[in-house]
Amino acid sequence: MAERVTRQAVAEKAIVHSEAALLPPHVVDRSFEMPTALYAAVAALFLGFMAVTGIGFATRELILPVGVIVLFIVGFFGVPSIWVRMVPESRRAALSWSRFKMDGIATEHGRVSATQAMVQVLILPVLIFLWGIAVVTVAAIVH
Repeated sequence: MAERVTRQAVAEKAIVHSEAALLPPHVVDRSFEMPTALYAAVAALFLGFMAVTGIGFATRELILPVGVIVLFIVGFFGVPSIWVRMVPESRRAALSWSRFKMDGIATEHGRVSATQAMVQVLILPVLIFLWGIAVVTVAAIVH
């Protein structure tokens, strides 16, 4: 069933290539196919939610939790923006707004238009932001 093969037998039959010939050129794409403005809008909506709830429920006890959550949001959006600019240099820059409007974004199920992509990307952050406004409004009315 199994046969023991020695290094010498492998070396006799092996075809050795140089490493450079085997490896394809290293191409890195970390662009996310998303324009910077859309990415910044998502981050701004999450930070806006924290600003609304932080101001609406301003107490000394909430300073630390709100601060930690804001730091996490900054980290969640800051690390990928740094990652895009890492070495090795990416051959592709972030998608320009005009190119985004023209081509849209590739998804798992095919390409979608810029309007459809903006709705898909911004629907949850907008709803969370509006939820924060609603909760603070209800709390102000009840109080």
